[in-house]
Amino acid sequence: MPRLLIAALLLLSTRCTANILFSCPPDNDLYTQFSIFPRTDSPLQAVTQAQPGDSVFVLSAGYPKAATPLGPAFWQTARDKHLHLYVEFPADLPGKTIGPIHPTSWERDILPANLHILQQFDCHFLPIQADHPLLVVGRVAGYDQALYGLPKDNYPILFEMENGNWLIAATQLSNFITARYEPIDEWTTLWQSILTRVAPDQNLKFKYHPTVHPAYGKADPLPKNAEHNSFTTYANWITHSRLLVSADRAPEINHQIATGAELINTPASSTGDGTRGILEGYTSQIQTDGSQQQRLPLRADCNTESAMVLSLDPSPNSQKIAQNLLNYVFIKSDICAGDRANPASPAYGLIGWGSTAPAWLVANYGDDNARAILVTILTQTSLRSTEWSPYILRAILANLRTTGTLGFRGDRVDMPALMQQGWKPYHDAATINYAPHFESYLWACYLWAYHQTGDPIFLNKTKTAIRMTMDAYPAKWRWGDNIERARMLLPLSWLVRVEDTPEHRGWLKRIATDLLACQQPCGAIQERLSGTGGGHYRIPQSNEAYGTGETPLLQTNADPASDQLYTTGFALLGLHEAVGATGDPDLKQAEDKLADYLCRIQVRSEKIPYLDGTWFRAFDYGKWDYWASSADLGWGVWSVEAGWGQAWTAALMALREKQTTFWDLTADSKIKEILPAIKDQMKITSE
Repeated sequence: MPRLLIAALLLLSTRCTANILFSCPPDNDLYTQFSIFPRTDSPLQAVTQAQPGDSVFVLSAGYPKAATPLGPAFWQTARDKHLHLYVEFPADLPGKTIGPIHPTSWERDILPANLHILQQFDCHFLPIQADHPLLVVGRVAGYDQALYGLPKDNYPILFEMENGNWLIAATQLSNFITARYEPIDEWTTLWQSILTRVAPDQNLKFKYHPTVHPAYGKADPLPKNAEHNSFTTYANWITHSRLLVSADRAPEINHQIATGAELINTPASSTGDGTRGILEGYTSQIQTDGSQQQRLPLRADCNTESAMVLSLDPSPNSQKIAQNLLNYVFIKSDICAGDRANPASPAYGLIGWGSTAPAWLVANYGDDNARAILVTILTQTSLRSTEWSPYILRAILANLRTTGTLGFRGDRVDMPALMQQGWKPYHDAATINYAPHFESYLWACYLWAYHQTGDPIFLNKTKTAIRMTMDAYPAKWRWGDNIERARMLLPLSWLVRVEDTPEHRGWLKRIATDLLACQQPCGAIQERLSGTGGGHYRIPQSNEAYGTGETPLLQTNADPASDQLYTTGFALLGLHEAVGATGDPDLKQAEDKLADYLCRIQVRSEKIPYLDGTWFRAFDYGKWDYWASSADLGWGVWSVEAGWGQAWTAALMALREKQTTFWDLTADSKIKEILPAIKDQMKITSE
């Protein structure tokens, strides 16, 4: 399919008559594309100047704070002249009672005629009673359609009056470019319908160019250096993301965190050097001006993963920021301080979830620890340093000694229980946790450590856990989804590196085959979930459940979405390491297709430079647009993480260009030299 035509609003007829008049600010999104028609600031002046039967668009000047005052003379003139009207956000309507402005949170727009869903960000509307509305707003579950029907509480936001000659919008619909309404194809259809109704004699066609868009179309030819450009653009995104924190911004961040805030408005400009870390990213909610708020948590994984990307960039500034971020996590912040820095503590060596807020320092997630360990290994290798080797090895051993006898650690270990019980009960427990999202990257850490040191403490339990997990596949896996399959590729690849047996190759091939059964011709890996999910990660089962927990991007397994936060970046890493371990040409082809897809869907934006070069969580490869079910409480469709899959995607672009793997690049770490002393310090004996 050719790239979605999103050029601009096009007027096929060049006739400039007075058949259409506008009342609106001169910079209104709709009007700027139709500026050959007359415009006035006054709605009354517009209808006064209009000839009988003309079309008048009254577009809000005060949205979202103030409705548009019109008055009896406006409405009577429009009625007397039999004008076709489109009026939005009116302060008064003949025969209608209008309530106070009502903001929305998780509500979306729905077309009652076909139950199609549209996303109008930061919608504010005026409660108005209307029969048979054309568009309503309400909290609704679904991907493209309202699967459970219209929500019980829904409000008309587009409806007819005066025998269909007037269209009234109880909100501002004409802000579609600035406020980045999605999906593009649905808004194109809606606005084409509005234009046809209000200006039936004008041959107006509606298409527009969004301010934020994919780097390439589905069928666009990619330049030979596309992957290099993709990596470089992402590395530049980190330094221009306004998320890096320097000493001058730290007091503001700390104050907001102390008040319990997790979001903050994006500063007008902020370069930062990372000496005080990097913020988590951008929330999925988009404001009326198209901006996105920053997520305040200073997470260990996001900091180290951003450092990994910058360490692969030869720029001296990038290399320096990478060092700053690692120093922040392991030395300057409280993430690895206190009990985690005390050799006598059972928490010694663990990496906290985040910095500054007490609640963020409680949890020691195994998967977050594992990713921080892995990227620190790669980062210090790229920086040609061994400075962080003690922190790496202590973190590996700290997680290993809180891993049970069967090689499972559980989702997380919290500080209060750990400090009370000590690490031995965790070490001696027969924990079973068939959840590769939480477990598998620690297994990868242990296999890497075994390869580096030859110490069997890293291998024996790990092999047991992997065997049990593969025996339990897929029926007993927690989610049975592509997130878990993508994560499982890495330890299985490295198990082949450690012990290249037919069985181990068979396990790797089985998981890869099942994952790639969902790979599309464009290279996307479609999200899939077994049933409705499990635990806290569930598909909404009602309209009321939308936006109340952590969720997939899907409503059903037919939905054409890929997940760049949780799946595709880790799939690219797993496939790359699998090819390095096996040389399998089929896996290589799949890896190349996925890399091609990720280059294409990378975010580009001239208007919002702090988004240019990253990846949003979701992409709909059918629409070729940033779209999915955005029900996740914290990480919706348009969320941006400073780490996780987005950072791994960029790093893999660099590794592919270098024609090396993680395993090979980090082969000479020399951690074996410091292993005996740290094992003794942590009272760990060979098993």
